[in-house]
Amino acid sequence: MRGRILIVDDEPSLRDVLVAGLRRRDFLPLAVAGADGAISALRSGEFDTVVTDLNLRGMNGLELCERIAGSHPHLPVVVITAFGSLETAVGAIRVGAYDFVTKPIDTDALAMILDRAVRFRGLQEEVKRLRTSLSNRSVFPDLVGDSPAMHRVFDLITRLADSEASVLVTGETGTGKELIARALHRGSRRKEGAFVAVNCAGIPEALLESELFGHAKGAFTDARTARRGLFMEADGGTLFLDEIGCMPLALQPKLLRALQERRIRPVGADGESPVEVRVVAATNRDIESDVADGLFREDLFFRINVVHLSIPPLRSRGNDVLLLAQWFVEQFAAKSGKRVTGLSAPAAERLLMYSWPGNVRELQNCIERAIALTGHEHLMIEDLPERIRNYAKSHVLIAADDPAELATLEEVERRYIIRVLEAVGGNKSQAASILGLDRKTLYRKLERYETPRAVNDKEKLPES
Repeated sequence: MRGRILIVDDEPSLRDVLVAGLRRRDFLPLAVAGADGAISALRSGEFDTVVTDLNLRGMNGLELCERIAGSHPHLPVVVITAFGSLETAVGAIRVGAYDFVTKPIDTDALAMILDRAVRFRGLQEEVKRLRTSLSNRSVFPDLVGDSPAMHRVFDLITRLADSEASVLVTGETGTGKELIARALHRGSRRKEGAFVAVNCAGIPEALLESELFGHAKGAFTDARTARRGLFMEADGGTLFLDEIGCMPLALQPKLLRALQERRIRPVGADGESPVEVRVVAATNRDIESDVADGLFREDLFFRINVVHLSIPPLRSRGNDVLLLAQWFVEQFAAKSGKRVTGLSAPAAERLLMYSWPGNVRELQNCIERAIALTGHEHLMIEDLPERIRNYAKSHVLIAADDPAELATLEEVERRYIIRVLEAVGGNKSQAASILGLDRKTLYRKLERYETPRAVNDKEKLPES
């Protein structure tokens, strides 16, 4: 069924017509006479939308709208008004009505309005449920998610946390790989030790060895004193190597030895020092392709990839988008001192439609911007960035009756390959597996299609 609809009208004939028409369109309607009948029905049953005439005996339709808005704030009300009474309809909207329809009623047009209203009701209830879910979180306080994909991640974290095995966390930029690493540390027996994070792509190659392993006094110019490296700082705790795929090839053998032998040699030192540290590495690169291309050592890959933990992109996490958005609303509203309590249903719908190439980090930026700009208690569509307001989903295949509009088989294949690459964040190994191709065949096809740079190398997100 498309939704439970309460019809309120004093005219039995109109009630019968609406009930019959909506039943034929797979709605479940219940018709009552007058505002008192509506209030009684709402007390005893659950409905997705109310359809009411404005001209009712006793309490009129405007008063009924106000009454329902006060007692059932998330229940949409569609009002029926005589043709030409636009001013009255606008007045109904002002007191809380969701939409209006004019007489004579076009049942197909009414069904379209009711479909939107039912979705609106569902989104409002989902936002309410997610807000409650946020208040009940305890196991992973910094990780927000209720989707099956994230429950699988939580389960894996729970099983891995107290293990000494090295973990490779993979996922697109902005998915929260460091938060996962911190959750692994907090759940381990090393939680009283230090959690030390380093971005391997953010330190010049000439300095990275010293940063990781330390250096002896006089090892190089300006090395006036000995310095402990990050391995020693993390001794007894966890070392998080972010962007491990950017580790210089020349430094990889020394990292491999440190992981295998649990001993490090500072730059310029004569001997090695023991170190007891668990390593969690992360990358957004297709590291298996790097191994195949000779850009990353295979033995080091196997050493850091004892257990693989893949973080799903935000676009595949369903209503987690709304859960995270509510989380960020509460955070940024508290920081800014604004009285913003959540999302409007239209804004929530836009957030669900968008593909989130920047993942959780992009959503965080979006909500922070919206909180700064909004003048409402709930975020509205106009508070969102233009790219999200105007987003339209792309389609891989063209369904058309005109032969001139139909694509060639090669064009269909090209579009599908690009769509799969976008879905897996540019991971060519994963895309090849989904497509049933070997990696070299996929590379040849990409070269022939001259795929845009955005698929091969992610471009920066547009400014908010």
